[in-house]
Amino acid sequence: MQRFRSFVLPIAIVVGLLFHHYLAMAKPVVPFLIFSILFLNFSSVEVRTLRVRPLHWWLLAFQVFISLGGYLLLHPFNELLAQGVLIGIISPVAASVVVIACMLGADRSTITTYTLVGNFGVALLAPVYFSFIGINVAMPFWDSFLLILSKIAPTLILPLVLSILLQLFAPKVNGFVARYKGLSFYLWSLALMITLGQTIDFIFLHGAGHIPEIIGLSVASMLACAVQFAVGRAIGRHYGDTVSGGQGLGQRNTALAIWMSSMYLQPLAATFPAMYSIWQNLYNSYQLWRKDREK
Repeated sequence: MQRFRSFVLPIAIVVGLLFHHYLAMAKPVVPFLIFSILFLNFSSVEVRTLRVRPLHWWLLAFQVFISLGGYLLLHPFNELLAQGVLIGIISPVAASVVVIACMLGADRSTITTYTLVGNFGVALLAPVYFSFIGINVAMPFWDSFLLILSKIAPTLILPLVLSILLQLFAPKVNGFVARYKGLSFYLWSLALMITLGQTIDFIFLHGAGHIPEIIGLSVASMLACAVQFAVGRAIGRHYGDTVSGGQGLGQRNTALAIWMSSMYLQPLAATFPAMYSIWQNLYNSYQLWRKDREK
């Protein structure tokens, strides 16, 4: 697996490019894959060790203030770019972040906790932004909150609850499940291939006639990706877990960001998280390659 994993991301991009239309149709499978990934991860972590730490608050604070600050800064000049930056930075941490983060040496408890904190924090804060930004400003806060939460909760809450129940009442079964946590990499690889196919299909469908906007949003997303990984690593280094900080801030749930864009903002703004998905996975591929070389 160690030799293979460095090539998974480039292969997923190539397959996504060649078969994007067919992979986009497999989108309903992704939540089940994410559920399985998180269930395997939660089974490998003592739930009692999950603690919210200062690191998590700093990562979330960066998302909250920089996303809004970026929007307010760009809004007078280019509304589409401003919305792309907003949704690209405020989108929650990818639920499958733990797979790559732990391979790179992150503390499993720390990154797992931020998966929960980051997602529920965004579910609470994003509706506040969408109450005065975008095309659905008339939607009541609670309706918006519950709508976003409905997209997040099933893949986060159910595997956590199931894992807690197994740890409390069937520890041997939980131990059996935990032995197969290595399968999460292959499940993540499949989810990645489908997600990238969906991303590339979106760009093919919406890119015609909007080439300058696509290029501008793509460049901005690449810069945002570099900044978020760098800032996250700097914050994580301060708290003794560079990898958790970098992956927690750098890896975004781009599928949810694309959905939020189409629901609340100008649909073309979804190009920002769509291209971000490619940049973050190219960087993850490089990190895995470098990690394998070190070994």
